Amino acid sequence: MRKSFELKTPDQIRKMRVAGLLTAKALAMVKAAIKPGVTTLELDQIAEKTIRAGGGVPNFQLVPGYSHTVCASINSTVVHGIPSNRALEAGDLISIDCGAEIDGWNGDSAFSIVVPGSTSELALERQRLSDVCEGSLWAGIAALATAKKLNEVGVAVQDYVQSRGSYGILEQYVGHGIGRSMHEDPAVFNYRVRDAGPKVQSGLCIAIEPMITSGDQTTFVEADDWGVATSDNSDGAHWEHSVALHDGGIWVLTSVDGGAEGLKPFGIVPVRLD
Repeated sequence: MRKSFELKTPDQIRKMRVAGLLTAKALAMVKAAIKPGVTTLELDQIAEKTIRAGGGVPNFQLVPGYSHTVCASINSTVVHGIPSNRALEAGDLISIDCGAEIDGWNGDSAFSIVVPGSTSELALERQRLSDVCEGSLWAGIAALATAKKLNEVGVAVQDYVQSRGSYGILEQYVGHGIGRSMHEDPAVFNYRVRDAGPKVQSGLCIAIEPMITSGDQTTFVEADDWGVATSDNSDGAHWEHSVALHDGGIWVLTSVDGGAEGLKPFGIVPVRLD
């Protein structure tokens, strides 16, 4: 991993915020449509329509070999699930990952949700899994606000997850830098690593995205060569935000409120540039 990478100027971060807000809008429209009977292809079409109507391009479609706007991963598929005609059922745990590019700048974000309509113990367990994953995302973002080295983020994510129970953290898939491309250096780990990582400084823009399971972290790539599923058939959750650091502080680019609500429990107040 290279420790040198492009740091963004305040004006460039503002442009990334535009892409981040469009990404957030697309995800909000998808979330509002999630219910039993809806297919993941229908959700994909909602996201694409929203992004194009907002003047953007679905950046997932710019990935070689991928033709969809979102990744839709259900239950034991943790990430990279391809949208299909599979209809959602009450109690399913679905993770939606999406990104938009506007004027050459990118946003990338993801959420997990339990499909409404079930009060089964399995559905409740899936909700707890999603809640832990979301909490670990905000723990990682909060750590970034005061970190000296980037891999302090992974320590915070792992500590949060392990404090909530016995969960697996995917190790083969990590977060990344973001900017002119959706995936840039540096790598952003969700767990402790020996290397402290690059210096955290103004202009750093990254996508933090913990991926956790209710069982073992071991995964395999499904037959479609995209979906990443758990080897033990346990459930997976995935949450992600694009985040920028600038001279004034931290700003969550794909959160409508800039990260205020998510960071409040950690005593961190985001600083907007708009």
